[in-house]
Amino acid sequence: MPSKNNTLREPERRRWLKAAALATGAAAVGFGGAALAQRPAATLRIGYQKYGTLVLLKARGTLEKRLASENVTVSWLQFPAGPQLLEGLNAGALDFGTVGETPPIFAQAANVDFVYVGYEPPAPTSEAIVVARHSPIKTVTDLRGKRVALNKGSNVHYLLVRALARAGLSYADIQPIYLAPADARAAFTQGSVDAWVIWDPYFAAIERQTDARVLVDGTGLVDNTQFYLASRKFASTEPRLVHTVLDQLSTLDAWCRANPAAVARELAPSVGLDAATVEVAARRAAYGAARVTPAVLASQQTIADTFSGLKLIPKQIAVKDAQWLA
Repeated sequence: MPSKNNTLREPERRRWLKAAALATGAAAVGFGGAALAQRPAATLRIGYQKYGTLVLLKARGTLEKRLASENVTVSWLQFPAGPQLLEGLNAGALDFGTVGETPPIFAQAANVDFVYVGYEPPAPTSEAIVVARHSPIKTVTDLRGKRVALNKGSNVHYLLVRALARAGLSYADIQPIYLAPADARAAFTQGSVDAWVIWDPYFAAIERQTDARVLVDGTGLVDNTQFYLASRKFASTEPRLVHTVLDQLSTLDAWCRANPAAVARELAPSVGLDAATVEVAARRAAYGAARVTPAVLASQQTIADTFSGLKLIPKQIAVKDAQWLA
């Protein structure tokens, strides 16, 4: 599993957000802040996570080559999960980034000004609730009263809600322990939590490295759609750049779909995992970047309505308000 140094720890995250906001002239840090900062004229700022097509795009440098003739450079910044990436976008430090299906719901409810610009096909087997191999927990019903680790507001948050509901449990029936992936892994392996809700490649790593047992994955419960987001201001003023990134991702996805073993070999050094583990994740992923459709946003609205009903977000939202119309 990658070192904890590969993720932004809480003090580091706060320092980084403050510096990023100052550097770009932003007045706000986090969801409660003011308007986004002005984007440097010749820089496209992309936020990415530990795993995914954006990691390959960064490693290959093809986007930089494509934009060089237009005097546009690309700046990359890694985040441990979607909620932290959206904080960076809200602070005015990013133009474009990738997150799971749940972080945008929390962000829109907190008035982050972004738009959905693209998505990857559903990948429900790429996330799961796992327990230790010899845990007495055999079904989701057995999670009643148990400590369950998850990254609050991440894609797996919805998986947990749906899995509990199908088992006849409410969210109040468990003890959610909100931890970023690195800290959650440590708590899981030390036995400080009873279960962990996690996504690939962390999911693949915990399966292979500790022989963790899958209680349930997203099959029949969630889509687990990956989204590409942009700040509304950037998408409005630079639609051509947004289309260029999506075109690059679509081209790369076509190759990824046909070459999962090669994807794993290329990604392994970047994610800090062995190629065999990354290949497990690569084969569970879905590839095919495309523009967001009304049907996809309707699925997002279902998540939003579920979370507002559970009071996990402070208000009802209309997901269509974040649709990109360019």
